[in-house]
Amino acid sequence: MSVSEPQFLDVAKGNSSQRRIAYQMEPAPDGGVGLFWLSGYRSDMASTKASELAVFARENGYGCTRFDYSGHGVSSGDFEEGTIGTWLDEADAVFRLTRGPQVVIGSSMGGYIALLLLGRFLEKAPEEAQRIRGLVLIAPAWDMTEELMWKQFDAKARRALEDTGVYRQPSEYGEPYAITRALIEEGRDHLMANKPFDPGRPIVILQGRLDTAVPIAHARALLGLLKGQQTELVEIPDGEHRLSRPQDLSLLFNKISEVAQDRQP
Repeated sequence: MSVSEPQFLDVAKGNSSQRRIAYQMEPAPDGGVGLFWLSGYRSDMASTKASELAVFARENGYGCTRFDYSGHGVSSGDFEEGTIGTWLDEADAVFRLTRGPQVVIGSSMGGYIALLLLGRFLEKAPEEAQRIRGLVLIAPAWDMTEELMWKQFDAKARRALEDTGVYRQPSEYGEPYAITRALIEEGRDHLMANKPFDPGRPIVILQGRLDTAVPIAHARALLGLLKGQQTELVEIPDGEHRLSRPQDLSLLFNKISEVAQDRQP
């Protein structure tokens, strides 16, 4: 099968919430390190960073796995029915298809999902957590439904959510974002604030100081939740949210290589 052709995984098979998740997987040669990509809100595995990551992995001897959340890309499902828990479950299911050590890379919401996935594995599946060599997070939107959405909404936006169940938030990246009441309410089951934990492995955060979607202060606050001595915040003075310029990608790939080559769990 060509690496350009997605494969499919049925999640929650046999019940009303079943969805068909599209993924692409190129295993690491000789049992080496794999790179596991988690996209952002409304992004997919064909995005610039995800596609460039796959090329980087192929050219440098890493495996690469990426997928589309339900309601995104070529996966099944209605975007407006998605929640943090739904997408976390899909990340969990796809990760378990991988083999060997992995570096998890998450962008924006994907950075939040990466942290939740590691936390879940540390608590419930230590054998899977052991395979995660480290995390590289790009503008991680942790607790996004509460801190970056609900708390930032004005009265009109909150009224739209309460009256119609959906608020269409203007976006500088194209069409408005559809934010649902279910997304906000279910998101409260996954909040990290006031729940510090020790990830037990390197975590690198890349954050643009000019980011308006995930402000620099939000990334700095994450440092207070991640205990231990293995978290690094790299602030990019002229960086914005996407961090997909050639120099941003070069920095990303350098940091991934550093984490991949760290032999400590």
